[in-house]
Amino acid sequence: MKEICNFIAQWMGALVLLFACIALLLPAPFMAIGTWVINPMLGLIMFGMGLTLSPTDFRIVFSRPKDVLIGCLAQFTIMPLLAWLLTRLFALPPDLALGVILVGCCPGGTASNVITYLAKGDLALSVGMTATSTLLAPLLTPLLTWWMAGTFVDVDALGMLLSIFYVVIAPIIAGFLIQHYLPEFTRRAVAYLPAFSSLTIALLVAIIIGHNASRLLVGGVLVIIVVVLHNLCGLILGYGIGHLLGLNHSKRTAISIEVGMQNSGLATSLATIHFASLPMAAIPGAIFSVWHNISGALVAKIYNRHS
Repeated sequence: MKEICNFIAQWMGALVLLFACIALLLPAPFMAIGTWVINPMLGLIMFGMGLTLSPTDFRIVFSRPKDVLIGCLAQFTIMPLLAWLLTRLFALPPDLALGVILVGCCPGGTASNVITYLAKGDLALSVGMTATSTLLAPLLTPLLTWWMAGTFVDVDALGMLLSIFYVVIAPIIAGFLIQHYLPEFTRRAVAYLPAFSSLTIALLVAIIIGHNASRLLVGGVLVIIVVVLHNLCGLILGYGIGHLLGLNHSKRTAISIEVGMQNSGLATSLATIHFASLPMAAIPGAIFSVWHNISGALVAKIYNRHS
């Protein structure tokens, strides 16, 4: 069973891509699943993240505050600004522009830790950045979204803050407490978490694409180009910031991957809850979920060769 789970986790990018293609070609089965399941699914992924966290993961914030600060500043400046610039450059319609901006304003994704490990980057820094940016997200994600998208859509910043708390922070805290008080259960469960998260993310992406397949087939090429550029520019600029500040390759790798790989599931969830009248706003997050796992696997091999 563990070998199967490891295989699923290793080929997460391909699995998400496969589910996305199936949903695009055969959307009916996924349309039968209500979009209300997106929040519980994302909550389960965040709960799994909480199970893997320990007090030592937060010590890096205090033992190496400069590195974490650099990474989080890059996270919440590079990706939001890139999102805003790309939506202007490609003149995206309001719903797609909002979706791209939501992705840019979200914290780093949990998959970034796996990719950093495969790339032989600074794993402790990656985990510390993910934890810190996730804890900052309830405040920064709504504020940045309101600032960048509030001119063309009505952004409920307070509602978004509460959503992020219920869907992200509360499950992480629950997982953290369970791993502290039930270590034996956690030890057994953690071995299966990467595969569980991979399957959950793949199904989440398929549900979103299934519900928007017809719209995606009409205007999908443009948003795919924007999403790919957003991710690649984030990876490159994240590495470049580390280089300019004189950080070693291992730290640059962690910052690059952490900046480029967003919690796109959260972006999709926020779009579904708060912008139901703009259904295409959920599409950039779904596409980002597919693409950043593919690009992450590729850059891991590139960074690994230079480690």
